[in-house]
Amino acid sequence: MQMHGGNINMHVIQSDEHEFQDDALVCYCFNYTRKQIENDYTENGRSLILEKITSEKKAGGCDCAVKNPKKR
Repeated sequence: MQMHGGNINMHVIQSDEHEFQDDALVCYCFNYTRKQIENDYTENGRSLILEKITSEKKAGGCDCAVKNPKKR
């Protein structure tokens, strides 16, 4: 997930059809689904989830290398 000038670009690459389902995990560290992120952006005009993830990563609270099946 990247933020550019207030816009969110989500890069999700999975090898099955699950990536298109609402319950598909996008953030394995904090267990956010595709639908949760979409709803957050729609409801708030920006992604509070992205802000939380960014803050947690800066504080060392991200463990993608272990929790993400693709180790990233």
